[in-house]
Amino acid sequence: METAGALGGPRSRVLLSRRLPRAPRAFGWVLPTAVLCGYGFFASLRPSEPFLTPYLLGPDKNLTETQVFNEIYPVWTYSYLVLLFPVFLATDYLRYKPVILLQGLSLIVTFFMLLYAKGLLAIQFLEFFYGLVTATEIAYYSYIYSVVDLTLYQKVTSYCRSATLVGYTVGSVCGQILVSLVGWSLFILNVVSLTSVSVAFAVAWFLPMPQKSLFFHHPSDTQEQRVDIVKVVKELWQDFLQCYSSRPLLCWSVWWALSTCGYFQVINYTQGLWEKVQPSHSSEIYNGGVEAASTLLGAVAVFAVGHIKTSWATWGEITLAIFSLFIAAAVYIMDTVRNIWVCYASYVSFRIVYMLLITIATFQIATNLSVERYALVFGVNTFVALMLQTLLTLIVADAKGLGLDIFTQFMIYAGYFAAISVVFLISGTYSILMNYWRKERRRRRRRKRRSHIMENCA
Repeated sequence: METAGALGGPRSRVLLSRRLPRAPRAFGWVLPTAVLCGYGFFASLRPSEPFLTPYLLGPDKNLTETQVFNEIYPVWTYSYLVLLFPVFLATDYLRYKPVILLQGLSLIVTFFMLLYAKGLLAIQFLEFFYGLVTATEIAYYSYIYSVVDLTLYQKVTSYCRSATLVGYTVGSVCGQILVSLVGWSLFILNVVSLTSVSVAFAVAWFLPMPQKSLFFHHPSDTQEQRVDIVKVVKELWQDFLQCYSSRPLLCWSVWWALSTCGYFQVINYTQGLWEKVQPSHSSEIYNGGVEAASTLLGAVAVFAVGHIKTSWATWGEITLAIFSLFIAAAVYIMDTVRNIWVCYASYVSFRIVYMLLITIATFQIATNLSVERYALVFGVNTFVALMLQTLLTLIVADAKGLGLDIFTQFMIYAGYFAAISVVFLISGTYSILMNYWRKERRRRRRRKRRSHIMENCA
């Protein structure tokens, strides 16, 4: 689970002035938060995930590299894109909990099929279920806002996100230990993952059912009313127009969508790159340790960014340009230096910088948004990222497109991030120059006024 509060200014519309109700007195905020954190921990504790590509290419599934990289992995991108918007609406309409249960069930189906499904078509179907898993993450990250008071949003958000982070890290470390030191097979790792997500599914049943939601079930409703989906979509469209009329928000959102597209592509196919650089069947691999290290160091960077004092309004775009170039360099080194340890180090650097920048972008976007707008903007940004990723996947990775080999793909991804850097360098330089000229004009006007006043006095 990787996706990101918010403080709001004046509200111009009734929809945006709504506040969710306080948690029911029967269970307060502690129970739902603890249960949700437990679910997030076990759902993210999947020790087999860093070793997915070696497992699919190994004797258990016996798939070819072309099948895995060009025919199986693209299915996740397509299913995620198709499911995201309907799941977004269903999450609010069904009031979160049923969708969280659907996610847990989808995880069980995914890992059960990973254990026992055979053949290309079956594994492609598995990828569809994993697309459903990622699409339903929105329920996990928005549920808690429907059952706790506004004053607790920051606290409970940090708890829930920390739970998934710790779960993923523990899973990666355990996977590496079990493979390297204990000698367990990748099949048994998938059994452990299936057990963990089954526990998560069982835990999810204890979540209290929210009585309200952001769009379909309003806090002001005193009785059940027929839901007007057309009205809800119109309200969302008006919110969309109002949100993206802000140039700073639009700028950060564009970077969010562009970079997330590239980020998804790199993390989806990086195991394939490692497999080509150092095949798992002939040498020791440390995928789990690398994933754990990148997650932990990324978390440290995310924590540190909260203490950075700078004028993001002035230097934000230049910062994005510089660090996007750094990301491009990391991906380029991963691709051209055929040494597994260099690949590992470059991947860790890549994830740290991305997590750092996406946190800054999250903060900059969320600062001036209400919770309702927060969900909309980040949903739209993710949807645009997936549209771009779908296009990139179709052209570059899919067997029906160019079906390029993994090294050529990563060269394209490096160029993609370099292009992002150039775009924001140009935009940032233009913004700085315009701000400088505006300040100069104001200074000149002030000087003229002072000069005019002195002449009049004389």
